[in-house]
Amino acid sequence: MENKPWLANYPAGVPANINTEEYSTLLEFVLECFDKYKKRVAYENFGKKLKYGELDKLSTQFAGYLAARGLKPGNKIALMMPNLLQYPIALFGALKAGLIVVNTNPLYTPREMEHQFKDSDVEAIVIAENFAHNLEKIIDKLQIGVIITTSIGELLGTVKGGMINFVIKSIKRGVPKYNLKNTVNFKTALTEGKKFELPQIKGRPDDVILHQYTGGTTGVSKGAMLTNANMIANMLQMKHWMSGTISTENEIALSPLPMYHIFAFSLNSLALMALGCTTVLVTNPRDLKSVTKEFTKNNITIMTGINTLFNALLNNKDFKELDFSHLKVTVGGGMAVQVSVAEEWKKVTGVTLTEGYGMTEASPVVSVNPIDGTARLGTIGMPVPSTDIKIIDDNGNDLEEAGSIGELLVKGPQVMRGYYKRPEETAKTIVDGWLHTGDIASMQKDGYLKIVDRKKDMILVSGFNVFPNEIEEVVVSHPKVSEVAAVGKPDDKSGEVVRVCVVKKDKSLTERELIEYCRENLTGYKVPKVVDFMDELPKSNVGKILRKELR
Repeated sequence: MENKPWLANYPAGVPANINTEEYSTLLEFVLECFDKYKKRVAYENFGKKLKYGELDKLSTQFAGYLAARGLKPGNKIALMMPNLLQYPIALFGALKAGLIVVNTNPLYTPREMEHQFKDSDVEAIVIAENFAHNLEKIIDKLQIGVIITTSIGELLGTVKGGMINFVIKSIKRGVPKYNLKNTVNFKTALTEGKKFELPQIKGRPDDVILHQYTGGTTGVSKGAMLTNANMIANMLQMKHWMSGTISTENEIALSPLPMYHIFAFSLNSLALMALGCTTVLVTNPRDLKSVTKEFTKNNITIMTGINTLFNALLNNKDFKELDFSHLKVTVGGGMAVQVSVAEEWKKVTGVTLTEGYGMTEASPVVSVNPIDGTARLGTIGMPVPSTDIKIIDDNGNDLEEAGSIGELLVKGPQVMRGYYKRPEETAKTIVDGWLHTGDIASMQKDGYLKIVDRKKDMILVSGFNVFPNEIEEVVVSHPKVSEVAAVGKPDDKSGEVVRVCVVKKDKSLTERELIEYCRENLTGYKVPKVVDFMDELPKSNVGKILRKELR
């Protein structure tokens, strides 16, 4: 797009373009941060603190162990654990050893694990012992020769770590029995790694350093190949976007989203590191007590999350009574932030809930609202520096007129190399350098973007396109509704009708009452024909509502 109307509305000091050659590898950037902020706390988990300098030392030991086990640059290592101090040590250790990291959701079933590990050619794994029993079921089918297990409390000290492990194992029965041969625990790997000198790894900007799995715009889970250049670009894009509001070496960020998720990985692990931030890791984000507890223990200034978490916190009495005087910035990603949730968040915390947009295939951030409190609710903000976007119709024609609705295409240095071992899928997704997002969007005259919906989630009622996000915005604005998901239901007459799955906030809510409310706010064909009341909606491990399961 030649004309970039959004540039006129960029926050002060944010450049139109970034210098993509500032670092040749992500490791070069990481080592600079380790040295610059060595005395500052990098991560905290269960009250245990880890400084940047300590993280540098421990990750070198871990890298030494990996190299001593015969792993070579370009080999793949799966990291399969919730938010623990072990994660950044393993991550940066893997990068120092020249390995490609394969982030893995620890709640994957054996079938999902097998697909990902085979597809990605994984040869080593760091896995929380809580999930090792699932690995045991498929290990004979895999080529994994190095297995490093870890417990939740392993790095938290003898007393605290011992107590936490006792509760998880003996009281909560959270570690099912398993029998994996030739495993080593994380602390042993660190101790052994001291004995070995780490070979010097000289990487290149176009080296793949991360396989991040995604459903993509269609089909089976695929590994997005993200390079040094991709991750550096997105880190710099976010760093520059935040630098006018966030001060260096002075922020404490709360990360309830798991680091294996691309949003938290790029923002919390990398971009905030660039500013010497301390990140507080929440191991179980579904435990709202642990989230609220961190606000009482730390002067949290930044929080990242997704809509369902923000909504759950707003319905939590203890959270509403917290002191938010230190909180400066709240950023929502991973799924659409509902306007009603954002409005309530501002009312309760006094801080604007800033929405951004991204895709795994774009490392992930494509656009974001200003984080200085001037975010425009209901939009995903503006494209980040060095990013081009355009909107096309079903025939591939550019839609130049403001407000036109079509598929969003993205071009920029953060766009992936492609899907691992899937050239045909890559060719469908990246055409002439443009990433086809599969998302339906519109752009306002001033460059602010609005996501209308996912192409594949669209409901077709008698030839009319119905976007679930619009239905959900209306339904959730009803005072008796806590959560909602809208999906299509096959219908003989109209092809599909709208079905809503609703979690009540007030038990007195009836189907008739809700449909009448929708009739007041939606045109006829958009009004739900089916209302299913549910105790809870199916969600992914990071809290994203799974519409496909409801379908």
